[in-house]
Formats: sequence, structure tokens, C-alpha cells
Amino acid sequence: MARSRLLVDVGPLRKFPQFRLLWSGYVVTTIGNQLTVVAVPYQVFRITHSSLDVGLVSLAQLVPLLVGSLVGGTIADRVDRRRLLLASQALLASTSVGLALNADSSHPALWPIFVCSACQAGFSGVDGPTRAAIVVSAVDRESIVGANALWQVLYQLAQIGGPAAAGLILGRFGLRPVYWVDVASFAVSLTCIARLAPVPGARSRDSRPPWLGEVAGGLRYLRGHQVLQAVFLVDVNAMVFGMPRALFPALGLVRFHGGAGTVGLLYAAPGIGALVGALLTGWVAAVRRQGRAVLAAVAVWGVAITAFGLVPMLGAALALLAVAGAADVVSAVFRGTILQLDAPDELLGRLQAVQTAVVTGGPRLGDLEAGVVASLAGTEVSVVSGGLLCLVGVAALARKLPRFASFERSVAEHAVDPGARSGPDRRRPGGDAPGADGVEG
Repeated sequence: MARSRLLVDVGPLRKFPQFRLLWSGYVVTTIGNQLTVVAVPYQVFRITHSSLDVGLVSLAQLVPLLVGSLVGGTIADRVDRRRLLLASQALLASTSVGLALNADSSHPALWPIFVCSACQAGFSGVDGPTRAAIVVSAVDRESIVGANALWQVLYQLAQIGGPAAAGLILGRFGLRPVYWVDVASFAVSLTCIARLAPVPGARSRDSRPPWLGEVAGGLRYLRGHQVLQAVFLVDVNAMVFGMPRALFPALGLVRFHGGAGTVGLLYAAPGIGALVGALLTGWVAAVRRQGRAVLAAVAVWGVAITAFGLVPMLGAALALLAVAGAADVVSAVFRGTILQLDAPDELLGRLQAVQTAVVTGGPRLGDLEAGVVASLAGTEVSVVSGGLLCLVGVAALARKLPRFASFERSVAEHAVDPGARSGPDRRRPGGDAPGADGVEG
């Protein structure tokens, strides 16, 4: 009995073939993507010896990511989501090919890294909300928490395996094989997605083009939905101020006097903690005060990052990053579940697009913030100040957005509007006064 309440629920993989196909395909390609996540900043730092330049790569990704997310989420509400996912995965593969070809040259240039990374971010902005919308339609309402937890297991497996493998491959073979392995990984996801049944968007019969006003419809829906607003803001706070990812190359090579393997360990450590946290998420379905749980998890993240900036020993630093990763995954499961249960199907792609923009755009802003502060005051000051600002932000949000701090899952469960969603047993719960709540990490 206790075991079932502690370990992650694997029921969605057993019961829903569509979800199983999607999950299986993304395991491999997400590991491949994490190879590139390590290789790009490592290559930029090796070329320029500047953490600021590493942060600027993330800045170059930000606008394409935001545009891709908002436009892609709108398209996902109107077309066959399976075909859109196939297209986005193929385009993502092409950007990895560009990075690999640049690394193959005798004198790799900096500008192709910026261009390919920016395009990759834009295509990811389409891929993320489309994939999330398919997940919601692939399982029933009671299985969404379990599906989110399993997706976190997938992502954290990739965050461990990808960076660790990247460190080994970089140290022994160099950059070229890292990028080409990423390219090869897309074959698996494309094969699995091609086997999915068609997944039409809720507005697929609407022949009108998705104008800018329709894109903004998802943002307008957030007006008056304090819980949704708070979840997005909580994640932005944690990622912008408390994400020292851009400093890992400098910390690994300079502060801890290591090499590519040490850099890979720093990138992998949050994933190790998050994987353990994700595997032990059987208890989250019983938590009713979900808003308070998110705030507590993000506070743990801020404390761990602050301490990470203070410790001089690699082992302790890796342990603190693992604690931060475990806290982040708990927050992510709750936030993703709130959004997926509350958003109406005709807006799901657009609201998932906002989530994708927050989840993937926040760390990029964090990279820039960390790089700028590090260039002015040093890496240690950058990490510690970011962690402290994250804690201040959590306290401010808890005070300014009291509906989120007191939010209980029972609010969503008791105000059910049958038929507001499509798919198996899909119903739209109600939320705050005009309507609802929401996000990840």
C-alpha cells in the first residue's frame, strides 16, 4: 500500500497505447537533445572563453522561442497535431545537422551556433505545446497526474543520460560525434510519431487563418485566472534568478579545476535529483494544497542554489544541484497538471504554448542574467545572488497572489463542466472567479 503511494504511477503507459508510443519516442530524442544542450555552451566557451557569450546564445534563442510557442500553439488548436509534431521534429533534426556540419569544419565558426540554436528554439516552441496537447488527448482525466509524472521521469532520465554521455563523448572524441548522435536520435521519435493515430485540433474545421488576435486569445484567457498567472510567474522567478546553467562551463573548468567530464556532471546533477523525485511522485495525487506545494518546492530550489554557490567542493555542489532538481520536478508535476485539467480544449494548444514559452524561455533569460552578473561580479556572486532573489520572489508571490497560496485541488474537481473537453472522459474543471489556474520547469 505504502509502495503504491510512493512510486510513480506507470498505469498510463500500460493503459494508453497512444501515450506509450509518444513517450517511448521522446525518451531517445530527448536524450539526444540533452547532448546538444551541453555541447553548445561548451563549444561557445571554448571558442570565446566568456560566460557572457554563453548567455548570449540563450538570448538569441529567446525571441524565436516565444514566437514559435505562441504561433505553434495556435496552429496546434487547428490542425492535425500528429502531423504538426512530425514537421517540428524534422525541422529540429535539421538544426542539429547544421551544428554537426559546423563542428565538422576545420575552423568552426560562432555564427552558425547562434543561428542554429535560434532556429532550434523556434521549432521547439512549436513542438512543446503540440506534444503536450497530444498527451492530454491520449489519456483520461484521472491519469493526467500520472502521465505528467511519467513525462518528468522521461525528461530527467534524459537530463542524466544526455549530459553524462556528452561529457564522456566530448572528453574522448570531441564535439562532432555529440551532434551527430543527436541527429540520429530523431529517427526514433519520428518513427513513433508516424505510428500515432491522427489527433485533430479542437478547431480543425475552422478554415480561417490563425491571425494575431487569435494567438492573443490564449493570453486574454489568463485575465482574472490568478492561479494560472501565479504558476507561470513562480516558474519565471525560479528560472530567471535561480538557474546558473550558463555558468557550468566556467565552474567546471575553472572553479572545480576539471574538464569536459566535470562540466557534464554539473549539467547532469539536477537531472539525477529530479529523476529520483519523479520516480517517487506516487504521493502527489493525494496532495490537495497544490499551490502551497509549488511555493514550498520553489523555495527549496532557491535554498539549494544559494548553497551551491557557496560550497567549494565538487561533491557537495553536485548534491545540492540534485536537491534543486528534485524540488523542481515536484513543482513541475503540480503546475503542469493544474494547467492541463483546467484549460478548455479549444485553447489548450495556446495555453500550453504559454507554458512552453515560460518553461523554456525562463532558463534562457536566466542564462543571460547569470552571465551578465558573472561578468561584473564573478561566478560565485552570480549564483548566490540568484538563489537569494528567487527566495525573495517566492515570498512576494505568496503575498501578492493569495488565491494561489491557498489553492486546493478540490476547487477544480467539484466545478465540472461536462463536455467542455474532447477526448476520453475529458471534462473541464472550473477555477477562480472568471475561471481558473496553471504551468513547468
